Amino acid sequence: MQVTIHAAKTNLSKLIDAALSGEEVVIAKGRKPVVKIIPIVQSSFKIGLLKGQVVGDGPDFFEPMDQGELAAWEGGE
Repeated sequence: MQVTIHAAKTNLSKLIDAALSGEEVVIAKGRKPVVKIIPIVQSSFKIGLLKGQVVGDGPDFFEPMDQGELAAWEGGE
């Protein structure tokens, strides 16, 4: 579907619905196409996805490393 800028101003809600339903919506200046309305893909990212599934104590990053850990970190054995 191609519409003029004036028609797009008048029917913006309908054009958005058409784009969301998969229709290609192009807005033209006169007869020259200038922009296309496309939907933004919604992600299904969920905060706290592993909440309650990860158990146990993690490392305390504020405690100093012992000599073996420090040597391994620095590339020694």
